[in-house]
Amino acid sequence: MRADADARFDQRLLTFVTLGLVAFGLVMVYSATSAAAALGNGDSMEFLERQAAYAILGIVLMAVAAHFDYHRLRYFAPALLLVALALCVAVLVASPAVNGAHRWFFLGPASFQPSELAKLALCLFAAVHLARRPPPRTLGQLMRPLGLVTGIFCALILVEPDLGTTVSLCVMMLAVLLVAGVPMRLLTVAALGVAAVGLVAIWAEPYRRARVFSFLDPWSDAQNSGFQIIQAMIGIGSGGFTGVGLGEGPQKTLYLPEAHTDMIFAVVGEELGLVGSVLVIGAFAAFGYAGFRIALRCRDPFGKLLAAGLTALVCGQAAINLAAVLGIAPLTGIPLPFVSYGGSSLVVLLAAVGILLNIAVNERVVQARVPDRGRRDRRPRSAGSRSRRSTARPRGQGDLRRVARPRRVAARS
Repeated sequence: MRADADARFDQRLLTFVTLGLVAFGLVMVYSATSAAAALGNGDSMEFLERQAAYAILGIVLMAVAAHFDYHRLRYFAPALLLVALALCVAVLVASPAVNGAHRWFFLGPASFQPSELAKLALCLFAAVHLARRPPPRTLGQLMRPLGLVTGIFCALILVEPDLGTTVSLCVMMLAVLLVAGVPMRLLTVAALGVAAVGLVAIWAEPYRRARVFSFLDPWSDAQNSGFQIIQAMIGIGSGGFTGVGLGEGPQKTLYLPEAHTDMIFAVVGEELGLVGSVLVIGAFAAFGYAGFRIALRCRDPFGKLLAAGLTALVCGQAAINLAAVLGIAPLTGIPLPFVSYGGSSLVVLLAAVGILLNIAVNERVVQARVPDRGRRDRRPRSAGSRSRRSTARPRGQGDLRRVARPRRVAARS
């Protein structure tokens, strides 16, 4: 059947692209860190070993999530949201400062960033909420509770401070609301309000103002605020068409700050040139193609919204990172998904890919748009009732019901 063939194609493409980016990221993390570690008499394998451990954990979670029925995730949404909220508060008061920021919990050599879990928790919560109700039509409906919850998370993450993660959260929520059918007029008003708050947050912090001004004219302060973006552009420009060779770039060792994290694409451009850069961008384009195809094909409102939000989270974060490294947007500190060094981001995003893979499998399993009230009907359904086409029950008359469409119906679609 064509529907089954499309689902298998999207699954294989998503898996191939994701694992390819993870493997490529391990190579680039080693390339970006080994030389500097060797010059400093350190362990040249340290960052590679840590990233590989996180990659293995993330791939295990991806495999588990791919075999876990995503419909059940809606029951975990409130608890996961509360856990993420508690961790975002705790990291501000109980974690040590690293470069002036309170973003990580540390346990020996391992670290955890609660804001990465907040992305997944908020996406899941938004999908559950919007799948049960008609899309918001007024600003008041949008604010209760989605706007309020999103605002609380954004405020906590801004205090860390971490403007980049706040931007990625807003991009993800915008995608979910757009797919849910929220009117463009309301989305425009909300986006303008968020932009106004963002401008205030940028102006309130001197280092954020410096980043914006350095983006407008990096050469005005080439040795300070504009140094990182200038060195990134020099690295990318010196790579030419095929690059200077893997591991041969000097920028990462002597000039480029944070080469293994949010600036790793500059290392790719220098060492692998235009060819390598285009392949990386093409990989994220293929990820977006497969992810949004899964969302479009899914008949379940919850699955559709969740797939769209997770795909927008990965692709939006990649777009922001690439734009910053290429000098067409201010630096925000967002890592490149699956490629940059960072355990929390890698593990959470791989788990999100597993959820996408499961949505692709169960895209023909439909739930009605009704709230989770009333006692569940646990009576076994007969074989004949499974074969009949399901219809959504009116609001308030029962729980969300899962009904599998027959294969002949899916074949026509």
